[in-house]
Amino acid sequence: MQVAQEPRELATNPFPGSAPTPNGAAIPPRPLRVVVNNGGSHSSANPGSITAERPGLSPLDARSPRTKQKRNKPTLSCLECVERKTKCDRARPCIACVKRQSSCQYSPIANLIASADHKTGRDNQARFVTKPLSKIRKTSTASSTTTITSPVTDNGWTTIENRAHRKSMSSNGSSPYLLSNVPYSQSSPSNVFGIGSQHPFSNYWTCQGGLPEVISVMPSKEQADILIARYFEAVDPVYPFIHRRSFYADYERFWSVSLEERGNTDASFVALHYAMYALGTQFMPFPSYEERSQTAEFYCSAANQALRVYSYLNRTSMRAIQAMLLMAYFLMNDNHASDAYAWAGIHLRQAYAMRLHRDPDIVTPDASVLEKQQRRKLWQAVFHHDTFLTVLLKLPPTATHSDVPVESLADEHELSLDGLDTCLDTHSRVENLMSINVIAPQACEPLRPALPHHIVDPATMKSDVAFMRSMWHLGNLVQENFSSPSSLSLPLANSPRHKDSLVLAFKRLYKSFPAHLTTLDHTILQQQAAQHPRATRQNLFLTSNYYHCLMLLHAAENEPAGVEANIKSALEAAHEAIWAFFKLWALYESEAGVWWVFQHRAFEEALLIAHLLAVPPPMPMPMPQGVGVGVGGVGVGFDAVYVQAKEDVARMLEIMDRNFRYGGSLEMHRTRKEVLKEAFERIVI
Repeated sequence: MQVAQEPRELATNPFPGSAPTPNGAAIPPRPLRVVVNNGGSHSSANPGSITAERPGLSPLDARSPRTKQKRNKPTLSCLECVERKTKCDRARPCIACVKRQSSCQYSPIANLIASADHKTGRDNQARFVTKPLSKIRKTSTASSTTTITSPVTDNGWTTIENRAHRKSMSSNGSSPYLLSNVPYSQSSPSNVFGIGSQHPFSNYWTCQGGLPEVISVMPSKEQADILIARYFEAVDPVYPFIHRRSFYADYERFWSVSLEERGNTDASFVALHYAMYALGTQFMPFPSYEERSQTAEFYCSAANQALRVYSYLNRTSMRAIQAMLLMAYFLMNDNHASDAYAWAGIHLRQAYAMRLHRDPDIVTPDASVLEKQQRRKLWQAVFHHDTFLTVLLKLPPTATHSDVPVESLADEHELSLDGLDTCLDTHSRVENLMSINVIAPQACEPLRPALPHHIVDPATMKSDVAFMRSMWHLGNLVQENFSSPSSLSLPLANSPRHKDSLVLAFKRLYKSFPAHLTTLDHTILQQQAAQHPRATRQNLFLTSNYYHCLMLLHAAENEPAGVEANIKSALEAAHEAIWAFFKLWALYESEAGVWWVFQHRAFEEALLIAHLLAVPPPMPMPMPQGVGVGVGGVGVGFDAVYVQAKEDVARMLEIMDRNFRYGGSLEMHRTRKEVLKEAFERIVI
């Protein structure tokens, strides 16, 4: 009888699940405690599951119908998708918020569960790649036996029938674009990248000569002025990390003293002199290639000797890192990319040792605004060199740890005069309290009066800072999504949705760049080159880097995850990327023949286009008569994008064939041309 009346008591109970008291009043139930199960050793539930526990109730009571209640299921979707009642993939940010460009925020419990999943290894979209997935490792191990029997060309590409233009990137140990495979089985030393087979620095120096011996072979002041001016004209626009006013102040002071007094100069500053002379010589338009090459190599050897006198392996300064960074770019332009990569490892470690990767407001709070800004700019330059060189070499990035905010590279810091009257870079700050510069600091001499070419106008300063911020943002995106996965032969995208989100992220970033850096019209750039050549060079370098990465992203595929290559979009991005090189060639031909990074990106783009065009398009489209090339005599043409892509490869081959300045007698350039010609012959349209 009591059992029959129990439902009526529960029906009148204002607190479902509570027990009635003797006088009929109901006691509120104890609050639920949400427990997130992270898969610990004492848990029998599934990892990541959520259970509700009520203190004081046995498991039997919790399962009884009398205490059954509606499950308190937490909302794991973002707040915007919940409000709009749209599907959320629960990424951070989710694809829906990315498409509608809205703020993507989650509830605290959703963030707690996501962090628990991440700790237990369930988050397969980790921000930084540390090790390849087990499935990828098994696949690469299994494919190692089949790679021996598959036909491989001399440049590391397997046959087109096997769609090697995308698969070979993950099956070979080195980049297919560098025309070399790493011979792991050989015990003798090997040329890692197939380029630069000789020691980059010729030895002209004696053991006892010291710094005076290096200074004695400097060019005359008139020649030095020309080389430094050429450096600031051709190199500084795309790598603006040297403060021109401070440099020229020390530069004029150096040349004003006697030869004997110059022997007591800071050796790192002498190394910076020679590094700038070497790059300035490379970009001189009138001497012959052989003469420029020999003279530039001599200057770079002198820079290396000055660094040896400075003892660059156990001490450093901002000037030393600046000189080493410029020497790395010189080595790349001098066909020593492998040496440049190894050399960059030294100046990157030195940058870490100087704490350039740290926010200067934290590590050097007492420094002037100018010195803090120079630390930010130098770290951005080191980071930029490391990121985009590793993209070309398909090797792991190293400049991965930093807390320097990109937006701290602000206009007001660049325009500040705080610190301009001090000897910037002479004795850079280090966190070593026993340093001689801390114990016995030297007095700074006042700056000499500035000449017109020593001073940069505020508009140029702002433009440079905007360019560096843009390249910094792009580098952050590229390092995380390209350099790390490529170095481990991992796919760029884990799902079609992931690939779409990456493409949207790149396009959204590109829209945030200043308008003068995103102009693609050749006619407008020609007019801009006459009035603002510095901004034009920056535009072409940013365009080349951005569209090169966008091309690789569109061409990426991951068959197990259902990610397919977007051939048409890849060809469109490759067109803009390679045309950045064509525009540079048309506007600054002598410079286009020197920049190794620009040339090699253009070669990669042309080669990828040729391999993509070796596979017939899936849906041939009718075209007007006289447009396109028919297949097998049939009057059916291809989309204009495919025809345009083939013309881009033909134009690249024409530049390689007819211009001595580009190819010369260098083996690397001849090999590039032969490989691209072979790929061009396989094009089917």
